[in-house]
Amino acid sequence: MGRHRVTRATAGRLRGAAVTAAVVGLGSLVAAPAQAAPAQSAPRGDTDTAATVAGTPCTATAHACVDLATHRAWLLDGGKVARGPVRMMPGDATDPTPVGTFHVQWKDQNHVSDMPNHAPMPFSVFFADGGVAFHEGSLQSSSYGCVHLAHDDAVAFFNTLQVGDEVQVH
Repeated sequence: MGRHRVTRATAGRLRGAAVTAAVVGLGSLVAAPAQAAPAQSAPRGDTDTAATVAGTPCTATAHACVDLATHRAWLLDGGKVARGPVRMMPGDATDPTPVGTFHVQWKDQNHVSDMPNHAPMPFSVFFADGGVAFHEGSLQSSSYGCVHLAHDDAVAFFNTLQVGDEVQVH
């Protein structure tokens, strides 16, 4: 699924993000109780993390939600919609946006594609292998698997999402 090749410079950032995610994940693993205990509170508020967030196809564990069929996306916070739905343009049949649950890997406000066209990808939030990201882009033409957002929405996704945040694509 080569969307945007990873250069030596971006590989270093990816390794740093992976180490950060691993340490955060390990800390969560170590802190987890050995036996099931009564739930005291769900992450980011009192929400049922398995429940679908109203108006979206995603669960409360997601921080970003994408609906490929309707070309809509949301920012979520504690099981509630913080922004959206916003219009977006996914990849096409040749280079589809991958479906599944992902985590933000790294961000680059002024990224430029490594593909032959060297297209600007402002406010990039990379969440899937192969260089798949949310970024500012045309809402009339599809990308190479990325999720294009209008300028204001791309800025909001960039400013809100943090490395490790869950992204669900349906």
